[in-house]
Amino acid sequence: MNSSEQPTPPSVRQLRLVVEADDYEAAVAFYRDVLGLPEQAAFSSGDEARVVILDAGRATLEIANPAQKRMIDDVEVGRQVAPRLRVAFEVDDTAGTTGRLVAAGATQVAPPTTTPWQSVNARLDAPAGLHITIFQEQRTLDERATLDGFGTEN
Repeated sequence: MNSSEQPTPPSVRQLRLVVEADDYEAAVAFYRDVLGLPEQAAFSSGDEARVVILDAGRATLEIANPAQKRMIDDVEVGRQVAPRLRVAFEVDDTAGTTGRLVAAGATQVAPPTTTPWQSVNARLDAPAGLHITIFQEQRTLDERATLDGFGTEN
């Protein structure tokens, strides 16, 4: 890029590391209460699926129990595909970003899908053996917090 060109703004808005925790309560207590990551949001469903999103500065740590991980795979992909670790990137345009990543060598596992938690999510197998989610929020965190099943753990 020469000095007259404007830099392209980053297309990724957030890195969210999603971790399945067999002992959900202990993991939440450790990261939220001991390490001190503030709770940003928590969501649950009637089938005991639970997740808490912890603010880690410019990233979040999302701890999901096994039921939540299965539910997310079912909603986004229609079958169980994610390993224990999945990396999620918030972007402004899920479809456009997915297309660029597939063109660059990622394998699309599931196309952009609108989720019950009001985001548009796509799944890909990416270089370096990572299973990733590209997501675009459709509502603000405050708007989503008013929906059924959304809230905080504490």
